[in-house]
Amino acid sequence: MAVVGILANPLSGRDVRRVAARASTTTPEILRDQVARAAVGAVAAGAKKLLLLREPFRISAQAVENLELDAEVELLDVGAELRAADSRRATQRMREAGCGALVVMGGDGTNRVVASVWPDAPLVPLSTGTNNVFPLHVEATAGGAAAGLVASGRVALEEVARPVKRVAVEIDGEAPDLALIDAVFLVDDAVGNYMPVEPHKLRRLVLCRAEPAAVGMSAIGGLVLPCGDADDFGVELLCGPEAERALLAPISPGLFREVPLREARRLELDEAVWVEGPGVLAFDGDRARALGPGQRAALRVRRDGPLRIDVDGALRRAAAGGVFRGAHFHDALDAAHDDRGCC
Repeated sequence: MAVVGILANPLSGRDVRRVAARASTTTPEILRDQVARAAVGAVAAGAKKLLLLREPFRISAQAVENLELDAEVELLDVGAELRAADSRRATQRMREAGCGALVVMGGDGTNRVVASVWPDAPLVPLSTGTNNVFPLHVEATAGGAAAGLVASGRVALEEVARPVKRVAVEIDGEAPDLALIDAVFLVDDAVGNYMPVEPHKLRRLVLCRAEPAAVGMSAIGGLVLPCGDADDFGVELLCGPEAERALLAPISPGLFREVPLREARRLELDEAVWVEGPGVLAFDGDRARALGPGQRAALRVRRDGPLRIDVDGALRRAAAGGVFRGAHFHDALDAAHDDRGCC
């Protein structure tokens, strides 16, 4: 059975970072409609079963309850409490159910959670979060259709996806971790702090992607040493009070700050960058791990992350293969050829 999972983070784009900067808010109604459009697209492209998350806001439930879909729809009850653990449990259930593709609606942080559970997940990440370097800015209908094409086998996954880069994180005495865009070492900060980063607290940044047109940590690197997803290297930045000059960068939507940048250099794949506590490690915008005094962590950019599906590429291949052409279309096309004397 062609199974597509649609994982919509109900809190995506609604945290305090939106208030502290100038970002727009993703309302439950907007997210609900995106889920509905992705569901319709997935089924139209060949999905026979959809798995969605049951959560207190009932965003996904409302999105599909009045749709007449030619597919089985299941709402996964993972005991959702509006925490990151909800996405972890839902991702695990979707993986166990044999999902051929996942549509993930959230920001960099949501996709990081998915990747931590399913490292090589076939993803169509749709942007709804605060930090949105990893997700795609595409229409949900098209994103759902791409997922349906891959899950149904009408388009081969290996033809439209390749592993993305990630930062592999190894911490002395603790479980490993990862980031999909940026791993940042800060001082005088705290785990769980959701306010925009204060630039004077930055010390070392390891970036999978340094995008000049992004906002957040990726933009800091992008404005001095651009690095895209297709580039087989990363970027390391050193910051601190010893910097001779400051770089003006958008550290959050609509929020420019001067960053005390000391050095920027190309980082080869699998090259280790070491940091030592005390301090805090932030991954994809979330302060996630604290390092104690003398505790070390190694950060390495590797190309072994999730398989991000090229939506445009999938739909182009479907078009070339006539996937969306029904029998009546083919009959009419054959008749037109006959009328013109075509072979």
